[in-house]
Amino acid sequence: MRGVYTSVNDIRKRVFAEVAKLSYDYKDGDVSQMEHIPYRVIPGEVSTYRESVFLERAIVKERIRLAMGLPLRDVSEHAPVSEGALECIRPEKYYQPPLINIIKFACHKCPDNEIHVTDACQGCLAHPCKEVCPKNAISFQNGKSVIDQAKCIKCGKCINACAYGAILKLERPCAKACGMNAIDSDEYGRADIDQEKCVSCGMCLANCPFGAIADKAQIFQTIQAIKSDVPVYAAIAPAVTGQFGVQMTPEKMRSAFQALGFEDVVEVAIGADLCTIAEAKDFVEEVPEKLPFMATSCCPAWSMMAKKLFPEYSECISMALTPMVLTGRLIKKQHPGCKVAFIGPCAAKKLEAGRKSIRSDIDFVLTFEEVMGMFEARDVNFAELKEQDPMHGASGDGRGFAISGGVANAVVNCVKELYPGREVKVESAEGLDNCKKLLNMAKAGKYNGYLLEGMACPGGCVAGAGTIQPIAKAKAAVNIQKKKSTHAHAVESNYKDILEQLEEKM
Repeated sequence: MRGVYTSVNDIRKRVFAEVAKLSYDYKDGDVSQMEHIPYRVIPGEVSTYRESVFLERAIVKERIRLAMGLPLRDVSEHAPVSEGALECIRPEKYYQPPLINIIKFACHKCPDNEIHVTDACQGCLAHPCKEVCPKNAISFQNGKSVIDQAKCIKCGKCINACAYGAILKLERPCAKACGMNAIDSDEYGRADIDQEKCVSCGMCLANCPFGAIADKAQIFQTIQAIKSDVPVYAAIAPAVTGQFGVQMTPEKMRSAFQALGFEDVVEVAIGADLCTIAEAKDFVEEVPEKLPFMATSCCPAWSMMAKKLFPEYSECISMALTPMVLTGRLIKKQHPGCKVAFIGPCAAKKLEAGRKSIRSDIDFVLTFEEVMGMFEARDVNFAELKEQDPMHGASGDGRGFAISGGVANAVVNCVKELYPGREVKVESAEGLDNCKKLLNMAKAGKYNGYLLEGMACPGGCVAGAGTIQPIAKAKAAVNIQKKKSTHAHAVESNYKDILEQLEEKM
C-alpha cells in the first residue's frame, strides 16, 4: 500500500490542513472551530467510506485530537472534541506517550494468522490440501475445502499443496508490518498495541488500510511558535527531496517554508556529515579493542529496538549525536534564542526529540505529510514560488543518509579519508525483523569488528511513516540530489571544526 495515494492519505491530509488553518487563525483562547472541522472534512449526509457518515465523523474527530497532540477520548464517556485543547496551545508542549494510537472504533478487526480457503477452491479429486494436513483440520463440505480453525496449526502445508492457489494465509496488515510483535488483539478482536514493545516506527500506521492507526502531531504548536516573536527555523531531513512533488525544487524550498512563516531552512544533511565524522572516529577508537562491533545511532526506532531486545549490547550503539540533534545545536549556536522544527519522514523522531537531554536542541518535530497539510492551509502554490539559493553545504554522503545503506557508506568513506589503510567491514539491515536477525548474528559473534547499520523502515528514511512519495521514486530523487552536492564526503564539511563544540551540551 506504500506509495499508493488512497482515501486514507486524503483524509489525513485534510485533517492536517484543517488543524493548520485553526492554528493560523487562532486567537484569544477560542478553539470552538474544532467542533466544525469534522463537517468540513466529511461533508453532507451520505457516507463515502464507511457504513455511516456519523462513524466517519467520529473517526475524524479523534484524528483531529491526535493531530493537535491531544489524547484519544474514552468512547464510553461524552466529551467535546475540544476537551483539553487549551493544554496544547502552548508551544512548549512535548509529545505525550503513547505516540502511536489505535482509534478502536475505526479498526476492522482484521483476521490475524488465519489460514483461509477462498472461492477459488475447485473441490478437486486429489484433495492434496487434506492429504498434507498433519492435524486432519481439513474436510470437504458441499464440494469445497473447509478448515477447522480449532485444529489448524498454521503450518501452511495446504497453501503450498493447492494447485489453484485457493488457500491464503490472512495476517492483520498492521501486525504483519510490526517488527516488534507489539500488536495483538483486545477482548473485542480489535488491534491493540503493547506500548512496552513498541518503538514508534509507525509501520503499522503506514500499512493499516482502514486508517485506524494515527500518531500525534505538533502542527498547532509549531504554528503558534511561528506566530510569536521568536524566529523558528526548519531543519529539513535529507529524505525531503522530491517529497512535495516535482514543482517543489531545491531552489524553491526556502521560499516554500518562508511562506509558512519559518525564518529559514537548514538541511539536516549537514548534521549527517558531522554525525559521520563522529561515528568514524568512534569506530576506529573502539572496535575491536573496546567493543566487538559498533552499530549506527541515527535511526531512533532501530536504536530503541536494540536497547530493548539486546540490552547487553546497548554500549555497542554509537554514542554519536544524531543528525537531527547536531543540526539543531548548530542552528541554535548560530541563532541564539531561536526555535527549531525538525521536518522529516519519521514518527520515532518525535519521541527522540522529547528526551530531556534533547528538548533544548529540537523544539518541534513534523513529518512531510503534516507539513503538506500546512502548505494546503496556506494555499502555497509551488509553481509560483520564487527560486532562491538552494540548501547547500552538505555532502553527497550526508544526503545519502536517507537511503538504506547510506549511513554505513558515509562512515566507510570517512574512515578511508581520515584513517588510510583502515578496513571497515559493514553489514546493513532494513526493517525491524531483519534488524533483529542482524543483531542475533552479531550476538553469535558473526560480526565482530563490523560496523552495523540498522534502518527500521524497509528502504530507509525514504520509507518512513510520514513520507508522501513512493519509495522507489523518493530513492531516485535523493540519488539525483546526491550527485548535485558540492562535495562528496563528510570530511569536506564546512562545519567539521565545530563538531566538538556541538557535542558538548550547551
